[in-house]
Amino acid sequence: MARTEQVLVLEPQQELKFRGPFTDVVTATLKLTNPTDRNVCFKVKTTAPRRYCVRPNSGIIDAGTSINVSVMLQPFEYDPNEKSKHKFMVQSILAPRDMTDMEGVWKEAKPEELMDSKLRCTFEMPLENDKTVSIS
Repeated sequence: MARTEQVLVLEPQQELKFRGPFTDVVTATLKLTNPTDRNVCFKVKTTAPRRYCVRPNSGIIDAGTSINVSVMLQPFEYDPNEKSKHKFMVQSILAPRDMTDMEGVWKEAKPEELMDSKLRCTFEMPLENDKTVSIS
């Protein structure tokens, strides 16, 4: 059975970039846009739940609006030879018009109603002589 295509627009679409140094929390922002005329429930899952803090990690995006999700990588010992295998998945489902309880929506969801998008993570370490400071 064909899966329903993701209705949310993700920015970035495929990759979350984390730029070191990794001695402190490093945050990447994931923008979720709902271009539809229906409210959409979402949740963000990861293959490495202990390494990240995601806020908000679930919620409702009103029709025609966007939200920013902060993905905070916890401090760790960076090894440039280690490839990141961490992945994130944004799951979504059209919110029922009579919705009262978001947890119930996920419990009662049929597999064909669920939509998902996967993102991989990359870690970038600035060069020692790279003095560029990004201000956000």
